[in-house]
Amino acid sequence: MLDPYSRRWGLIANGDPITTPTATLFPVLWRGRPAMLKLSSQEDQQRGAGLMEWWNGDGAARVFAKDESALLMERATGSRSLADMARDGRDDEACRILCATAAKLHADRPAALPDLVPLARWFRDLEPAAARHGGILLRCAETARALLAEPRDLTVLHGDLHHDNVLDFRPHGWRAIDPHGLFGERGFDFANIFTNPDLSDPSQPVATEPGRFARRLKVVAEAAGLDRRRLLQWILAWTGLSAAWFLEDGDPLARIDLHVAELAAAELDR
Repeated sequence: MLDPYSRRWGLIANGDPITTPTATLFPVLWRGRPAMLKLSSQEDQQRGAGLMEWWNGDGAARVFAKDESALLMERATGSRSLADMARDGRDDEACRILCATAAKLHADRPAALPDLVPLARWFRDLEPAAARHGGILLRCAETARALLAEPRDLTVLHGDLHHDNVLDFRPHGWRAIDPHGLFGERGFDFANIFTNPDLSDPSQPVATEPGRFARRLKVVAEAAGLDRRRLLQWILAWTGLSAAWFLEDGDPLARIDLHVAELAAAELDR
């Protein structure tokens, strides 16, 4: 798989391949620089690649080359991890870094927008799931309908902004990877913070620790300049959608989303 791109772009293998459910990644050297070649034919991966090229290294990994199924980008070589920071008592700092990264990604740019998916389409699976499963998902769906009917502060969205998708690109700082490429209300991009890094490693809970939700709510609302109630609504809507996807796959990680959804609903009812 690597050979055609090695010849085309002058790549040298520089580590073992990494396989994920959506892509295969090859650590390589490109013109003597650490890089990552990502191969995927999935539509959302290609849309994300186009968005990363549009960001042009401002808040996201810089793109060196791309085609219809491959993305060659700079590789993170720093040793810091936002997930580790969150687990080691520096969760406030990790949340603020995520918010600062989001601010860069949301900034206006003169270039024409790439292909993006509107949030209304992204949320299409929530209503059917709420009808099947009921419970808190019914309120999540109701909240999503209200938010999507009257959106505010529209911008380009990463769509999957969390602790393991913002990496240490030292000396260039923190940069995002793996966007979904969405368009909608700015507040949506911050909701994913509230279920992570638990969704990546539920054996080391952070998001579900007692008192953590309230603390994060304060930190993120202040750092991102968001209305507290509106942020709570996006958390409720997003955790419902994420839980719907997990429930569809029979994945027990749905319990984390459902727990955070209950916390958001309780806070909204105060």
